[in-house]
Amino acid sequence: MTRDIIDINDFTILVETANTEQETVDSCFFDEPLIAVAFYGSGNVDLTVKYGNKQKAYNYTKGLALAFYASNEVEFIHTVSALKPLECIVIATSIRSLDKLPNQEGELFSEMLQQLVNPKAPYVEGPSFFMSPEMQNIIDQIFNNRYEGKTKMLFFKSQITSLLAHFFGQLSIISEETISADERQRLQHAKEILTSNLDNPPSLSELSREIGLNTFKLKKNFKELFGVPVFKYLQNERLTTAHHLIKNDKLSIQEVAWHVGYDSLSSFSNAFAKKFGFRPSEIKH
Repeated sequence: MTRDIIDINDFTILVETANTEQETVDSCFFDEPLIAVAFYGSGNVDLTVKYGNKQKAYNYTKGLALAFYASNEVEFIHTVSALKPLECIVIATSIRSLDKLPNQEGELFSEMLQQLVNPKAPYVEGPSFFMSPEMQNIIDQIFNNRYEGKTKMLFFKSQITSLLAHFFGQLSIISEETISADERQRLQHAKEILTSNLDNPPSLSELSREIGLNTFKLKKNFKELFGVPVFKYLQNERLTTAHHLIKNDKLSIQEVAWHVGYDSLSSFSNAFAKKFGFRPSEIKH
């Protein structure tokens, strides 16, 4: 487990990573009441939030952006395992610091996260959604950057600012959407099905039947909610998973290609190069 705390203006940035072979439970509290947004990276760690005699569980966190208010009585518990590593960035500020935030960020918090600025419980969940591809790309860059010293801090500040801008932009888009809460859950289930079956994904019609939405609504609303068509999302997940496997595991490139559903090594290599700008062999240790 690594946990870095960085102060940028009146924001406190918490960057957490953990990767372990054995299941490990990590618990943390904040020192004072905070309004925060948590962004979860490529891991799919389990999160439990405990406050008083209540608790809330988040069992699918990969790509999740979660806004919340938490007092110093709230306990955040991550359950980390080999299949569920932790990648989390928390951008937090105290209510008393809202007026001091630069670039009208305090006004955005007050206008768009009003229930968090005036909390009525030790833990209040604000808006949550699964990040757009642009936001996920920023998270990936933060966790995989190779900069050091002042250059790293400059890069980090720029990415955090961009991440917040995308968060509030996405929030304003979602507030105008007409997708019902029930359909959102069905579409999220579709996303989970695809992620769990990269090597042999269902067809659109099979996926449509499994989540209980017709094919037209599946295609239209999936793109509206997640920012990419179903097939493009599947391809991005395959290649992102492949990148992680090549970088961290001892599988051959051919085995990785098979693992994410590519029968042809050349097709896999071409798609990989198109997405990342270099071929799989260039990152193989």
